[in-house]
Amino acid sequence: MAEYRISELADVSGVTERNIRAYRERGLLDPPRRRGRDAFYDDHHLAQLQTINQLLAKGFTSAHIAAFLDGFRRGDGLTEVLGVRAAWAEQAVAVDGLSTAAHRLVRHGLARAADGRVAITDPAVAKAVGTADDPERYVRVIAEVLDATRDLIDGLAAQAAGALRAAAPIGQGTGAAEDLATRVIAGRLRAALEDHLVTPEVTRMEAGAS
Repeated sequence: MAEYRISELADVSGVTERNIRAYRERGLLDPPRRRGRDAFYDDHHLAQLQTINQLLAKGFTSAHIAAFLDGFRRGDGLTEVLGVRAAWAEQAVAVDGLSTAAHRLVRHGLARAADGRVAITDPAVAKAVGTADDPERYVRVIAEVLDATRDLIDGLAAQAAGALRAAAPIGQGTGAAEDLATRVIAGRLRAALEDHLVTPEVTRMEAGAS
């Protein structure tokens, strides 16, 4: 098995030395083998970096990846690692494959198309749609909201990531702070959404009272 110093691993993997160190600190990358004061990596570490890159490209966060890898290290199966039931088909809700809204969910990564039908694969969305009185209408509402907010959410994420990188550069043991910032942003977004959903109703009630 090949051996790499960190600079050599960076060259063959395309991952910077700084990010390799950051992945080690966050538990994403197994520790290198030590020989005196020198650290050596091998093809197993290279494969881990390739996996990390693939998951990041699919939109997973470093916290998600760390949880996945911890599960694999414990010997958990794929369904346990992903936090879904073994009977995956029970999680998927099939909707009309000809529905434009259903296919929009596929584009947003919440469903998959197969055999002329669309199956919602996100567990939370599948559960909500499966219990809705009008599943097709529910799907249309979700698709409309996702279409309307996709670019705004991407822009917000880019700004938040830029602020995090400027305030706490990756590789300096700041994983916990980044995860906390992510939760805070999500909480603020949820609170703002609830405020905007409630405010019009309150305004109408006040107008009626006057």
